[in-house]
Parts: sequence; C-alpha cells; structure tokens
Amino acid sequence: MGEQYTLASLDPERQQRARQYARIRRRLMLLNLVLGSAYLLFWILLGFAPLVRSALDSAAVGGLLTFQPHWMIQLILFTIALGFPWSLINLPLSFYAGYTLPHRFELSNQTIRGWISDQIKGALVSMVIGAPLLIGMFALLRAAPETWWLWGAGSYSLFAVILTALAPVILMPIFYKFKPLGEDHAGLEGRLVALSKRAGTFVQGVFTFDMSRRTRAANAALTGLGRSRRIILGDTLLENFSEEEIETVLAHELAHHVHRDIPLGIILQVPLTFLFFYLIHLTLGWAVPVLGSDSIADPANLPLLALVFSGLGLISLPLSNAWSRWRERLADNYALTITQKPEAFISAMTRLANQNLADVDPEAWVVFLLHSHPPLNQRIEAAEKWAGMYPG
Repeated sequence: MGEQYTLASLDPERQQRARQYARIRRRLMLLNLVLGSAYLLFWILLGFAPLVRSALDSAAVGGLLTFQPHWMIQLILFTIALGFPWSLINLPLSFYAGYTLPHRFELSNQTIRGWISDQIKGALVSMVIGAPLLIGMFALLRAAPETWWLWGAGSYSLFAVILTALAPVILMPIFYKFKPLGEDHAGLEGRLVALSKRAGTFVQGVFTFDMSRRTRAANAALTGLGRSRRIILGDTLLENFSEEEIETVLAHELAHHVHRDIPLGIILQVPLTFLFFYLIHLTLGWAVPVLGSDSIADPANLPLLALVFSGLGLISLPLSNAWSRWRERLADNYALTITQKPEAFISAMTRLANQNLADVDPEAWVVFLLHSHPPLNQRIEAAEKWAGMYPG
C-alpha cells in the first residue's frame, strides 16, 4: 500500500476564516477595479491626457533652446506620467491586500522588507517586458494605422508562447530560489520522475523553491515547455504533505501537459487576441476625433487603451475561467486514473484547503465569475465518486 500517513480532515474553524478571507479579497478586488477605472476616466473625460502630451511635445533646455523629443522618449515619459501617480494612489490598497491582510489571517511569513523588495522586482520586470511591447505596439500604430491590429495580435500571440517557455528559467528565479530535492527526498524524486515517464512527459528535474519566505500556503507546478520543463515543489508542500499526496498533486499538473492544455489554451487565445486588437482598433478610430487625439498613435490614447484592455479582459474572464475549470476537472480525473490513489488525492485536496485557507464551497456566482478551478468540495466529491466506480 506504500507509506502510511494520516488522512487530512476539513477544519471547520479554518473554513469559517477562509470564507471571511475570500469575501474581503473580493471587496478589495472590486475597490481596486473601481479606483483604477475612475483614475483612467479622469485622464480621458477631463482632457488631461492631451494636455500632458502637449507638454511633452517640446522640452526647453536652460530656458533657451526648445526641441521635440523622439516619439519613443515621449511615449515612455507619458507612460511614467500616467503610471507613477496611480502607483502612489494604489499603494495603500496594495500594501493592505498583499501584506497586511495575509498576515492578519496568518497566511504570510513575509517581512516588510521582503514585500518592498518584491514590489521593486515586479516593477522592474514589468518595465523590462512592458516597455518593448508598448514601443512595438506604437511603432505598428505609426507604420500601419489601418492594419496594425493584425500585426499586433500576431506578435502578441508569439510573445506569449516565448514567455511561457522562458518564464521558469528567467523570471521565476528572480523571486524564488530553486534547488534540487537532494538526498533527503531521493525517494520522492524517484517517484515523481517515474510518474512523469509513465505520463510520457520529459522533465529536466525536480526542484524545490522557498515559498515559506513569503507564505504558509502550499503549491506545486510543472512549468515550462520542451527542454525547459521542470517539476517545482514549494517547501511548504514538502514539509506538510505525504509523498503519496504530493504524487497525486503532481499527477494533476502532469495531466495539463499530457492533455496539451498550454498549447491548446494559446491556440484558443489567438482568435480572442485578434478580436481584442480589432475592437481596440475600432475604439481608437472613434477616439481620435472625439477626445482630441492627434492620431491613433498619439500617446494621449494610452489611458483609453488601458481602460479598453482591462474591460475586455474582465468581460472575457468568465469564459476563460469556464474553459479552465473544465480542463482542471479532466486533470483531476487523469491524476486519479494514473495514480489509482483516490484517498491520497482527497487528503491532498483537503490539506490544501486547510493550509491555503481556501473556501471549499463558494457561491455559484463567485465560481462563475472568478474561479479558474472547480471548488474543492466538488473536486473531492468527484474523487469519491471515482473511487466508488473504480474501487482499488
């Protein structure tokens, strides 16, 4: 039967706190959405964006010489003028949601210094990735004002593929320290590598990363594409879960690769991306005469672009979440089938609910709008049903 361990049981007290935590997080998300939309509308409706762009049209040197900055410099300066005040406005809310609230519910181990460091790193990564994308988009707007959206959507889709492959190798190590499991977990590593081979999936290796520096929650993943694919286990998972439980969690992650969920998701996202870019193209065509922009490549259109991007993402969220929940159910079924360990799977899901402070039975509207995974009670019930249909 393998190793012996104690099956987890749902903690009613933690479930009560989980529901409270989820409600607060939803309210904070709504507040952030309202404030962000109001901020962008302030720039758009009050005509503030054209005024700032006009101020950036020329610059004075020593009060004597006036020159017009290159359009790329003007674009970056406008982005800073738009983004920096919002960062200051949103800072208290961001600190409360990202630091104070998790500590209040005993989910976070992060120090204030660590939180500040993560914010700086995140901002730098966003700038390094976002600046070339923004400049590339406006270069297309300038070069091909009628067909830019076709080139933009294609380029964005290609970039998404590249980022998916490189993120585990380049981006994640910026925030986490990875190391091989080592001799202390040689048995677990062998178990997980063997499971990967049975699933026909190549992995570069099995690594642990220091989740405990930030959180008490547990997680695992199979990240990357092709030769960059690797198994990563949070140290909080290694500390609190049995080998059989970890095996079922990893089997679920393997299923996404076996079912080709990542490339399928990208393929399905491509037409949606083209639709989004086309709708943005139509919006820009309307905005130029109405909002006083010089052209569709005017940096003054940035607040409108940000608002439309956010709105389209919000509208499409229930659809993408429905797709994700379906694929997650398939992955659960695969994990049960390949491991034949429904008890370990159920125990792992229960332990995740307790440790991660996850509401196992949220309201239906919350699941429909916000959840990319089925509620844990549904996943547990499905595993119990599977065990009844295929008793070991």
